[in-house]
Amino acid sequence: MSVSESSAQHALSPLQSGLTGGANQVRVRAYNERLVLSLVRLHGSLSKADITRRSGLSAQTVSVIMRSLEKEGLLLRGEPVRGKVGQPSVPMRLNPDAVYSFGVKMGRRSADLVLMDFVGRIRLQYHETYAYPQPDQIMRIITSGIERLEGQLDADKRNRIAGIGIAAPFEIWSWPDEVGAPEGAMDAWKDFDLQAEVAARVRHPVYLQNDATSACGAELVFGVGPSYADFIYLFIGSFIGGGIVLNSAVFSGRTGTAGAVGPLPVRGKDGETRQLLDIASIFVLENLLQERGIDPQPLWYSADDWIDFGEPLERWIQDSAAALGQAIVAAASIIDFGAAVIDGGFPSWVRQRLVAATIDAVERLDLQGVIMPDIIEGKVGSQARAVGGASLPIFARYLMDQNVLFKDLAEV
Repeated sequence: MSVSESSAQHALSPLQSGLTGGANQVRVRAYNERLVLSLVRLHGSLSKADITRRSGLSAQTVSVIMRSLEKEGLLLRGEPVRGKVGQPSVPMRLNPDAVYSFGVKMGRRSADLVLMDFVGRIRLQYHETYAYPQPDQIMRIITSGIERLEGQLDADKRNRIAGIGIAAPFEIWSWPDEVGAPEGAMDAWKDFDLQAEVAARVRHPVYLQNDATSACGAELVFGVGPSYADFIYLFIGSFIGGGIVLNSAVFSGRTGTAGAVGPLPVRGKDGETRQLLDIASIFVLENLLQERGIDPQPLWYSADDWIDFGEPLERWIQDSAAALGQAIVAAASIIDFGAAVIDGGFPSWVRQRLVAATIDAVERLDLQGVIMPDIIEGKVGSQARAVGGASLPIFARYLMDQNVLFKDLAEV
């Protein structure tokens, strides 16, 4: 999930962004510092001996790095752990207040802005809904939202902001009919460079990534990643999107759209083949509510505060589960995933019902020759896209790709 500051649209490893290699000691030291910080983040807290063993660096190098990082306030010293022999070990952990980052989720019905700390906790957030997104409107939400949240911070904390990560759909101008936009209303996005426009108006570095890929990256880093090296990720927002994790790294593919999942063909209840997004997307539930004279606006007020809409919600859950089951079986037929992770812009109780219904739906399918993955709930939740966006500046400047780190788990 780390990205280079010069090209933030695609996830790059430290090797790709020029952080490693023996060209000079500054670059090597930057890589080693990232390695130490990343190992501490992954494990929660580690002693100097733990880091030496897991990183392959010399004890002297680790000591120098840890003293430097502690002096800079990036690491905090824990209580000494006394053993039977020798000096007590001192665990070190990330300082949550050392670094902050803004994350923006731009959706087709709402936008979210979060301020995240160094360990992935959301400290402040702002939410706004709209009928459909327009460039001027999104620019206002981002710039005024950042000003609003920064106004709640003192000068010291404002100076610790690493940047702004934007999680946005690719080709947002597509499917205007599904979101109810007038003809041509979304065309303004075709020639609008969101990353450049935001960068021209704010003082922080700006990073951009696909919204579903960002959510998948957040799940890898802060969710099920340590338990599953390979998984397919399905995030249900206004439209369903997803991502693929292979060998503990997000796989974006040749064009950056691997794991998009929305266009996957599935069979509907009427027996007709349709795209997955036409069944398992929240805009479908919105239409079901409107057909029954129920105001669908509460779907967009707060993703964690839905009411139980009764029959239309249950129908949507069952229809979505049937389609998700087909998509998961198709994916498992190609790649031997350890898990299929389901999350979305809805409360945990909706996610629980959807996952349970999907497991039931899969059991009704022909699974001969298919090794099924575990079908599980995502851990990050409804703000996964914004959290993934906020992770971009932090990984770009301080941390490393997950695939470097998880190799350590198999070796220790």
